[in-house]
Amino acid sequence: MERGKILIVILVAILIVLFFSLLSTYNTIVSLQENVNASWAHLESQLQRRYDLIPNLLETVKGYAQHERSVLIEVTALRAKVAKAKDVQEKISANNELTGALGRLLVVLERYPELKSNQNFIRLGDELAGTENRIAVERRRYNEAVRAYNTKIRTFPGNIVAKIFGFHKAPFFEAPSEAKELPKVEFK
Repeated sequence: MERGKILIVILVAILIVLFFSLLSTYNTIVSLQENVNASWAHLESQLQRRYDLIPNLLETVKGYAQHERSVLIEVTALRAKVAKAKDVQEKISANNELTGALGRLLVVLERYPELKSNQNFIRLGDELAGTENRIAVERRRYNEAVRAYNTKIRTFPGNIVAKIFGFHKAPFFEAPSEAKELPKVEFK
């Protein structure tokens, strides 16, 4: 009889420790998920800033680069695609495409020295460069938050809690493939 009571007390103690361990793991995962969401919000605000700068940049460039219309049209279309993106993965993909198109636009602009001396273009270029730097910082922070979250939900006991409560991996914001290629700059 005494052994039975001791066994029950030990079993209850183990269950209590297990419960609080799972509760702690759950709370940690929720905290990490909220960090991912907050990091995405910071990144998205910088992406929005770039999105808002693009029309002014395009208007400034239009007068100088009439025969480069295809690049201007592509940037405009990709900007619209960014606006229509609904979830994080779509937004990442659309912004990566826009980043590549902006890179091509900047290469095209190298052909117009008179545009590069235009004060409005210089100001917009500086703002865009600053925004791109902020995007890079926020992208790094977001990816660090995603790494910590994804690691937690893939390691024990987080993987068990994640499966029970339906936590899923968050997507990384990786550089577009165009960013891995060197831009072609021609001097004439």
